[in-house]
Amino acid sequence: MSVRGELFTTQVVLDNRSYFFNVKENRTGDVFLQVVESKNKDGSNFDRHAIVIFEEDMQKFFKGLETSLQFIEKDKKEKKKKAAEKKAARQAYNEKMKLGSKFSDASSKKTAMKKVQSKRSAKPSDTSDERKPDGIKRSGKVIVVKKS
Repeated sequence: MSVRGELFTTQVVLDNRSYFFNVKENRTGDVFLQVVESKNKDGSNFDRHAIVIFEEDMQKFFKGLETSLQFIEKDKKEKKKKAAEKKAARQAYNEKMKLGSKFSDASSKKTAMKKVQSKRSAKPSDTSDERKPDGIKRSGKVIVVKKS
């Protein structure tokens, strides 16, 4: 055994902090994992936090860690998917607005409306299907309301 019962040590260095994974053995021979976070405070001082996982609890600990990592991955994918959908919707809206700006001047809009009306009047229609003008603007959407 080396210093203070350490059997194995590995270090992960990040920008402003380091993580140490120390496998240690205590005086009675119990093996445990010590995870230490060391964070640089003011350039000279370090803020250290440690957790200890005993050998008999490691399987449950790692299972919980794995479950948490799976959740993070799933959540990340869902957020990425939502962002892509939002971006596609925004692009579709912008395209729609660009098409709408083709009729920005009144004369070209009136001409386009006349073309649409002439196409409608050219269609053969039953007198029973025609509606009398009642002043209600219809969007073409059908909303079905069910009674319980």
